[in-house]
Amino acid sequence: MEEVDVDPTITNIPAVSHGKHLGYAWGPGDILVYETLYKRSGGTGSCNSFIHEVRKDEDIYSPILRKLFNESHYIFVGLQTIQEDIPNKNKKPQFVSISKNYRSIIRACIEELQQIAVNSKDPAAGMQYGNQVSILLAIELIWNLCEVLFIDAAPAGSLLLHLLDWVRLHKADVEEKARHVLQSESPAEHRDYWDVVVGYVLQGRLEEVRHLLVKQATLQPAARNMFKLMDNLLSRMPFYNPIGTQTLTEFDVKWRHWHEEVDRCLQDNSFASNPHLEVVCKILVGDEDTLLEHKELLSTWYHFMVTRLLYCHPTVQPAELHFYAQSCMTMFLDPRSVPEALDSILLAAFEFDIHQVLKDCSIALNNWWFVAHLTDLLDHCQLLQSHNLHFGSNLREFLLLEYASGLFTHHSLWQLAVDYFDHCPEFGRVYLELQMERIPLDTERKALKVLRICEKRQMSEQVRSICKIMAMRALRNNRLGSALSWSIRAKDAAFATLISERFLQDYCAKGTFSDLDLIDNLGPAMLLSDRLTFLGKYREFHKLYGEKRFREASKLLLSLMTAKIAPRSFWMTLLTDALPLLEQEKVIFTSEQTYELISCLEELTSSLNSAAPGDDTPPAQEEDIEVTKVELLRLALARNLAKAIINEGTIEV
Repeated sequence: MEEVDVDPTITNIPAVSHGKHLGYAWGPGDILVYETLYKRSGGTGSCNSFIHEVRKDEDIYSPILRKLFNESHYIFVGLQTIQEDIPNKNKKPQFVSISKNYRSIIRACIEELQQIAVNSKDPAAGMQYGNQVSILLAIELIWNLCEVLFIDAAPAGSLLLHLLDWVRLHKADVEEKARHVLQSESPAEHRDYWDVVVGYVLQGRLEEVRHLLVKQATLQPAARNMFKLMDNLLSRMPFYNPIGTQTLTEFDVKWRHWHEEVDRCLQDNSFASNPHLEVVCKILVGDEDTLLEHKELLSTWYHFMVTRLLYCHPTVQPAELHFYAQSCMTMFLDPRSVPEALDSILLAAFEFDIHQVLKDCSIALNNWWFVAHLTDLLDHCQLLQSHNLHFGSNLREFLLLEYASGLFTHHSLWQLAVDYFDHCPEFGRVYLELQMERIPLDTERKALKVLRICEKRQMSEQVRSICKIMAMRALRNNRLGSALSWSIRAKDAAFATLISERFLQDYCAKGTFSDLDLIDNLGPAMLLSDRLTFLGKYREFHKLYGEKRFREASKLLLSLMTAKIAPRSFWMTLLTDALPLLEQEKVIFTSEQTYELISCLEELTSSLNSAAPGDDTPPAQEEDIEVTKVELLRLALARNLAKAIINEGTIEV
């Protein structure tokens, strides 16, 4: 398990020649491989290094398998909603149904990949699709067996019926052969006829065998009695009915009587004149040598095991399976061959060693999808409660974290990973926080999506980080409205102040505000910083002025200076904005307000006059303009004061 909360470690591995080394940087979804050159003491030289990306999980880039990831995500989320307080035995049908839903998704992907592989004109692509089909077939086989043994936990009697269904589902080539035989002009004379008959017998599909034997009987009238005897044996073979009234003991007695009858027919040489029917009879009594002579039709040791159980021990107990599995694998496989990974996984399942199954699957399979989802389901069935890992997290959470971390390397599947992290109570949030910080915010739409996820989970640090990144990017692109919106979302007072300053500078340069909709609807957000408050209030002043609500506008303008909300550098602009109000025929500013404006003007001019000569002294032309403004303001203030005093005195009289 690689640590995702630290930088990937670099391992230098010496290469074979010329002092070259390979460095590896490990990540959650890929490996970076690069070549280095170590200079010997006193040696000189240079080397061009190439960096290669080696992906360990190519499946997430397959369009077909992305459907597997997407659809299984919904099943996973639904599984997490099953109430914990319901007794486990009452939840068993739900768990079995969920398991079948997972398998149906796998099957759909297999069929789609098979179709694409057949239609592919590129041999390399066809081979790749074929490999993916092989992996998914193995996954489906293992999952189905785990469903039978662990999730459904079928008891003796029912167990064999489930194993028969398992073999029939995953050994479907007999169906294709049967189709060719039955579609031929004379099925009974087809070269594959007896292979199909034996194949059906090996799978316990005796009704199909009887239908096929009828066709053969019509060609051999002399052997009609022999075929009739075989049909009688086949029709009377008992199969356990789990929903019937018959007990397992009663079934076992009935089956033994039937088995003895078949054995008697074999001992009496009832089918000696027809080698094919004799082979069928030997299979029915479970003759091991005859079964092993048909390895090609069985093809796998586990098919051999299920057939052997069907005709030798149909009431096998779950605890006895591993004895039969081990002996059948030993008998079926070449003693010189090494069992493949799939054989070891299935053997571990028959031994009811769940953790070994998951461990071997983790090693053998090329991604974490299978082990993560199967482990999650088994954990909900309370089959993994006793197994905790030494580093603190349980097996379920460890595998889900690994799977979700891999999804985060994909440009769109990362959204699915969020739900997986959400359902990892111990380390899920920590992983999610770290992964969210690493998502490239390529577009504003993606940034908003990431932000909503973080806000929903109250990940305040990540929210601030995302908003700051987007605000800085918008500011660099001179999109002040977007930058201000992101800084408000981040609740970053310093950055909001900076952007507000830029808005004010733009206003001074252009005489108009950009992004009026945003500024007009700041609401309580304007309280984030003094400068932002000023920006909002100053815009409000312009709206009042535009609506000819001069008295309200004058009060607001004066309050911006007297309350020290407006920056000192902006006072001259505010006083200049007051000029049209001072020149109105109707008195807008009262004498008291006029005195306050005069005080602000004098404070501003005295600070300008007292500034040191080298402190950003403006050019002579600008200085003349400022002097003219001050003189105009003084004149306007004096006139307004006189009018205000006269007006107020007249009202008093």
